[in-house]
Amino acid sequence: MFIAIARPAVEPQGPDAVAVPGSPAVPFLTPRALHARLLDNAAARRRRGLERKQARRADDAAYWISAAPMAVQKACALRQADFIALP
Repeated sequence: MFIAIARPAVEPQGPDAVAVPGSPAVPFLTPRALHARLLDNAAARRRRGLERKQARRADDAAYWISAAPMAVQKACALRQADFIALP
């Protein structure tokens, strides 16, 4: 018996390849907007680490404080690769 494989009626397009129909669209971020988001993420991780340290949760604080430099490194790499020199 032959069964035809049908393609789905809706195929995702854009950066969110796992989106389901009806889900909100993922906006495309410019390199500068992504850079700002990464730096904001690093600052939030540091703040979270300080909050944990004040709550005397040293192991949790160490995790969040050590996670912040990764976001900064990603922002630096993005800045070197995708930014156009400003006049």
